[in-house]
Amino acid sequence: MPQTLISKSEGSAETEPGHHEPLLSPRLVGVGTAVPPFSYSQEEVLDIFDVRDPRVRSVFLNSAIDRRFLQLPPERPEGGRSVESQGELLHKHRLSGIDMGARALQECLKQADVPLQDIGYLCCVTSTGFLTPGFSALLIKELGLRQATSRLDVVGMGCNAGLNGLTAVSGWAAAHPGELAVMVCVEACSAAYVFDGTMRTSVVNSLFGDGAAAVAVIADDERDRPGPRVLKFASRIIPEAAEAMRFDWDDDQGKFSFFLDRDVPYVVGANAETVIGELLEDTGLRRSDIAHWIVHSGGKKVIDSVMVNLGLSRHDVRHTTGVLRDYGNLSSGSFLFSYQRLLNEGVVHPGEHGVLMTMGPGSTIETALVQY
Repeated sequence: MPQTLISKSEGSAETEPGHHEPLLSPRLVGVGTAVPPFSYSQEEVLDIFDVRDPRVRSVFLNSAIDRRFLQLPPERPEGGRSVESQGELLHKHRLSGIDMGARALQECLKQADVPLQDIGYLCCVTSTGFLTPGFSALLIKELGLRQATSRLDVVGMGCNAGLNGLTAVSGWAAAHPGELAVMVCVEACSAAYVFDGTMRTSVVNSLFGDGAAAVAVIADDERDRPGPRVLKFASRIIPEAAEAMRFDWDDDQGKFSFFLDRDVPYVVGANAETVIGELLEDTGLRRSDIAHWIVHSGGKKVIDSVMVNLGLSRHDVRHTTGVLRDYGNLSSGSFLFSYQRLLNEGVVHPGEHGVLMTMGPGSTIETALVQY
């Protein structure tokens, strides 16, 4: 069943039975992003790895991606790039993840105008490596957050996981009015690459980029600080497509390798209308009432499939395609990069509704309804 946090109209509040204080809607009050220092065009990546196979080159050059921020393997003295072991990839995941995550979180709090010590709950999301302790504990230590900070790590859920994490963060914020909750999506996709020349890995290697994104959530009086209210979440899992996106062990390469089925765009598109219908059910809203669409930058075909099935225009997904063009697929944090661009555009008006939509392994589509 879809999860509704607050479903009443703007300016109203619900009151729990036996309580006199109204429930406050969780609101998104800050967003921040971070990337590694180096970016590469698709042509540069092909040249660096001396890729000559015309089929592979075609995948890279027809991806609707101009540049990606990546942390490529170190150069060898004799030329070319080193082949990183799984241990070296995990080390990259940890170091770059802490760096990007810390910078994204700090930018987010600067926008929200709140200090680090105000964080009461920290949720960290990642799918590009496995660490114990996870990024939540590592960032608490790195940034000197309060030892009483509650935390959660969401690991291995893939590109849809940003909204899975936001569901938990919004629920915590609603249950702790006035206390700040933060979600940080940390995806060092360079730490999840396999270079073996096959079409399987070439599709993945042409698509993903490195980046982190953070969002701050609080349930308090909206006069204290602005931000859209989170009204409702809805999910849809497609069990028959469970193997369409997966991160599993490659015995030949001795490391984990990601797989994307060619039918993923069509699976996502075929189910998009159903989950959006569930999200808008009992809200009195139609798809045409949604002013702003923030869709995960999953890839050119995925975006096109969602557009066709939901009747969206190129303008509706301008930030989705813009993020794909400038960063590639940033996995769980992609939608926050698009959300940040929407806010910076300055076109949002009070009372307008927006939909956030992500998709990934499961196969799963996650959605959220917000009101600005």
